[in-house]
This record gives sequence, C-alpha cells and structure tokens, in this order.
Amino acid sequence: MDVKRDILWRVYLSYIVVVLIGVTIFVKAIYIQQVEGGKWRSMSDSLHQKIEETEAERGTIYSEDGQMLSTSIPQFDIYIDFGAEGLQEKNGKRFKENLDSLSIGLAALFKEYTAAEYKKILVSGFKSKDRYYSLKKKISYQQYQLLKALPLVRLGKNKSGFIAEDRNIRLNPYKMLAFRTIGLARDSFKVGLELTYDSVLRGRSGSRLVRYIAGGVSVPVEDGIETESENGKDIVTSIDVFMQEVTENALMKMMVNNEAEHGCAIVMETSTGKIKAIANLGRRNDGSYFEDFNYAINPSEPGSTFKLATMMSLLEDKKISLNNTVNLEGGVWNINGRTVYDSEQHGKHDVTVQEAFELSSNVGMAKLAWTYYGNTPSQFIRHLHNMKMDTATGLDLVGERNPVIIKPGTRSWSATTLPWMSFGYNIAITPLQTLTLYNAVANNGIMMKPYLVTAIKEEGEIYKEFEPEILKEKVCSDATLIQLKKCLEGVCTNGTAKSLFKNTRFKVAGKTGTALVANNNKGYADKIYQSSFAGYFPADNPQYTCLVVIKNKPFATKFYGADVAGPVFKEIAERLYTTSVHQNKNYDRYDYKKDSTYYTYVGLTKEMKQLLSDIKVGFRDSTSVTNDWGSVQSQKGNTVIRSLQIHPNKMPQLKGMGLKDAVAICEELGLKTVIKGRGKVAEQSIIVGQSIAKGQTINIALN
Repeated sequence: MDVKRDILWRVYLSYIVVVLIGVTIFVKAIYIQQVEGGKWRSMSDSLHQKIEETEAERGTIYSEDGQMLSTSIPQFDIYIDFGAEGLQEKNGKRFKENLDSLSIGLAALFKEYTAAEYKKILVSGFKSKDRYYSLKKKISYQQYQLLKALPLVRLGKNKSGFIAEDRNIRLNPYKMLAFRTIGLARDSFKVGLELTYDSVLRGRSGSRLVRYIAGGVSVPVEDGIETESENGKDIVTSIDVFMQEVTENALMKMMVNNEAEHGCAIVMETSTGKIKAIANLGRRNDGSYFEDFNYAINPSEPGSTFKLATMMSLLEDKKISLNNTVNLEGGVWNINGRTVYDSEQHGKHDVTVQEAFELSSNVGMAKLAWTYYGNTPSQFIRHLHNMKMDTATGLDLVGERNPVIIKPGTRSWSATTLPWMSFGYNIAITPLQTLTLYNAVANNGIMMKPYLVTAIKEEGEIYKEFEPEILKEKVCSDATLIQLKKCLEGVCTNGTAKSLFKNTRFKVAGKTGTALVANNNKGYADKIYQSSFAGYFPADNPQYTCLVVIKNKPFATKFYGADVAGPVFKEIAERLYTTSVHQNKNYDRYDYKKDSTYYTYVGLTKEMKQLLSDIKVGFRDSTSVTNDWGSVQSQKGNTVIRSLQIHPNKMPQLKGMGLKDAVAICEELGLKTVIKGRGKVAEQSIIVGQSIAKGQTINIALN
C-alpha cells in the first residue's frame, strides 16, 4: 500500500507540475501578445525595414532650338496588394463588384491576356492574399494614366491595392545624332555631356522607409520617413538639330562610299565659338557606322591643314611675303638624310609663296621653315604656343586630350623634326584645335573658346548662362590676316580645291590636307591616308567655320583631301548657306558676344508686347488682331510674335506655356486638367489638332 501511495503521489505531482508549466506558458503568451506586443512588433519591423534611396529625376539635355537630345522618361512597375484592408473588407465586396470590368479594362490596355485570364489571375491573388503580386512591369506614363482610370484602380491605392513603382530611363530621341557628344547616362559608364555635367543633371536623391516582405521584396511604408528628391537641372547646348543632321548625313555618305575607318566633322559659329554640329563616325565589324568615339577631341598628325600655322609664323615675323619665290624642286627635296615629297605630282620649281601654299606643297613649307627657323626652332615653337597649339582648347566636354608638340632640346627632337612639323607631321593636335585656329583667322584674329553648353535651366527658368569667351584677343597682326585670308581663298579658286568649288554660289576660304598615317604598330606600309579640309564661309563675311577629317581604309583609291573631306565640307556649306546664311543677305557682322540661342514663350499677346516694349526689345509683330494668345520666339536672330490659334473643338499647342496659361486655356475649352511636375508644359496627353469635348481629361506634364 505504501508503495502504491508513493507512486500515485509522484504521478499527481508530475501532473500538477506539467499543468503549472502549461498555465505559465499560456499566461506568458497572452502577456507577450497583449502587453508587450507593440514592443516586439516594433523590433520586428526594425529588423525588416530600411531607409531606401529614391532616385531624382535626371535633367534634360536640349538643343539650341529647344529639341530634346537626351531626356528621362518615367516607367512604372505595377503591383497589387491583395491583402489591402480596403480590398478585403466586407468579404471582398468592393473587389467582387469591380472584378469583371477591371479584367476587361486590363485586357484592353495591356493586350497580354484575355479578360477571362485576367479575371482568373485576380481571383487567385485575392484568395491567396498575395501582398505584392507583380501585374505588369515597364509600362509607359501614358499607359499608367490609362490604368489609373480603370474601375477599382481609380479608387486609390488603399481601396484597390494597386501599387505603382516608378523609375526613370534615359532616352535619346534622335538616336545616333551627336550621340557620343551628348553621351550615355548609364550608372557604370557615362561619357560626353552626360558625364561632364553629371553633377548638374543628376539632382539630389531622396529617401523613404520600406518594409521587406517574403521574397526580399520591399514595400513602401505608409506614413513612413520620407525626404523628397531634388530633380536635376536641364542644360541647353549650342547644337542645332538641323545643322547636326546635315553634318552627320554628309559625313556618313562619304564614309560609306569610301569605306573609311573613321571620321569627324565639326561646325563652329565663327563669331561666338559655339559648336553648332559635331559628328563622329567609326566603322564597326559589320561594316555599319556608329558614333563610337569622339575623334574630334583626339590628337593625330593634322597634315597639310597645319600649313596655316607655318604661314602665320613666317608672315608674322616678316620672313617672307606672298610674292617671294620658293623652289619646289619638282616636288622632291632631300634634307638631312630624308626626303620630303609633295603628295601630288606637279613637277613645278620656282613659284611664289602663295602658289606653294595653294598647291599644298610639303617641299615649299619645309624649305621655308628650315631656311628661316632652322637655326632658331624655338622661335617657331613660340608661335605655336601663341596660337594655343600646345594646349587643349578647354571645350566643356570631358575627354579632350592634350596635344603633342615636340620641343627643341628634348630626346624626341631631331634634325628633321622642324621641316616635317611645318607640313603637319611630327606633331599631334586635335581636329578641334585646328578648327579653333581657322576660326580665329575667319574671326579677324580673335580666337574664341569652343563651347557646347549655353545655359543651365531649373524648372524652365535660366539658372546660369554661358557667354562666348575669348582665348586670345589677336593671334596675329591685321597685315598677316589679310595675307592668310588671301591664301585660303586662293586654295579654293586656284589651288588644290579649285575644281571642288568651281560652281559654288558663294566664296569659300579653306585648306585641303592629305596625311599618310601609321596603321597602329604596323607602320606606313598599308598606305592609310587621313583626308581633311578646314575652312570658313562665306569668305567675305564668315558665319561658320567647318572642319572635316576622315581616316581612309588601307590602299584606298580615293584619299586626297579635296576628293574625300572636301565634298563633305562643300555639302555642309551649301546646305547651311541656303538655309541659314543666304536667307539673311544683308546681315551685319555682329559682335562676338551676340548669342543665337533659340527661345520660345507663350502667353497673352497683349502682355508680351507690353513686356518687350518695356525692356526695349525690338520685335516683328505677326499676330492677328482678333487673337488673344500668341508666342514670342527667335527667328534668325530676330524676335517675332505670332498668333496662337485656339479653336473651340480642337486641341491647341500647350508646349512651352507656363502652368497658369495652360490651365486657363484648358478651362476655357472645358477640359479637366491633371498636372504632374513643375515648370513649363513639356508634354500633353491630347495631340495638337485632335478633336476635344467638354469634360474631357487632359494630362499635362511639366518639365
């Protein structure tokens, strides 16, 4: 009996202990859940929440005439939170009421599944209460606006569960046009203006609190910590889209026809130094051409276009006059154990200095340089320094490489360096440097700094402007300039470019160049020639200076500067003369600080006229008396006010308007406006000229 009692006592004791432990666990669980729940939930959130960076909207790069060269456009990833309280409440009444119409709308919008398939997807997600179902990725802004108007979605995020994650992608609307100069905007690889002005364009990132859920997906926390991003500023370039297109097409045509390796063409506004067009084309393995490298700012041996610098030095030191004679030795001359050859066989001997330049004689230039600078080569080098040939131009573009000028007394200097340097060998300068020198001659000796960006804008307003800048007040005397201009014009009337410009309607001044270049480390055996032409037009009152440089394929049958680079220059000059110069025959030579930047503003005609009168800006009035609205814009350097036609049943042009004026017009037409962004109108959802009806909604995106 005692043993039995002892066993029962132990059993009862064990039972009581187990019960007490169970009760304790139960009480503790209730205590943790009810009393300490907030604390532990907060700790859990802190372990699964994170401050995430939000991307700022990158600024836009514009051409001078207001066209977008590189811009960011929004894309949206659409998710659905099927566990949203507004969607699940009342046993999903709201979801069920809108299910059919929503499915039909999604099928019509995305055309990826049928309405029945979308319904099946939505029902499945609702039942599983998926908190972050991926519906559609990378939809456009227009698609997003249409999505927001669909049943259920239009009720908002809390009631519909629809979540939109937006991000920006970079777009070059003109594709290859000036692509390398404008640049890329990838995180790991930026070039061109996108890199140079990255700090201006990228803005400042913001931050937001996100919560991580299953699968490592982050979801924004409502009412969480958030700081707004600061959008990047816009930059306005000196590039003119029409001129760029003309330049690139002319270069492309010759590159394809001659199967050239690579080439570049640059157009500069003579009086300001603005780069109006810059094309760089390289041949790819499949034979096509692309803007693969900025050859315009990469140094190479310039060849005969450098003879302008040699002539400038000789004339400035009064070593020669254009009527002096020089013996060309029939085009072959031996000097210090090496032979100088003229590229074209002419067989001439005694000619004037001007004729030697017009014939592009290497022998002539080498003999003159050796005769007058052979004992004092540093004097010649000082002239190159005075012409800024030994320093980069300072173009506002990352990647411009420094020139290579051999100095007397260095290990690289030899007995033949000076004569070869006189006709563009044993020296490496960029095409842009050559262009800048020719532009200085065209600009009456004033050397302008080349530049690409004319202004920085913030929310459509000018934040900072860049004016033309003088690199050197005078590169040589007026007497030297007169003689140099005579030589450059003579090349196009009597010299190597005579046949090229025989029937041109306007006077051209320029210089051909043909340089034998090495094939990397293989030497000169492959007979690769670099063809070039540098000049300005019209010669009697220069408006634009242009340079074309093309590196030909090995053993090319056509390689002379007048045959390869010259026709490209001619096509560019003729197109620009017809459209930009000839239209304004009675132009006066304007001050170098005059800016040709394109602008346009839209508003009430009466107010704009009053404003222009108050600030004493002359304008041409092309408005209708009966029209209240108008636009003021630049047209070939003049200010013109035009009427803005607004029809009661047609959509007008809102682009360029301020928000106040755009809204006023829309309200006048009975339209409902949905506005995004700040600044001026950049986009409108209803196309200009499209029929409209009162009560219709228009989405307006500001820049």
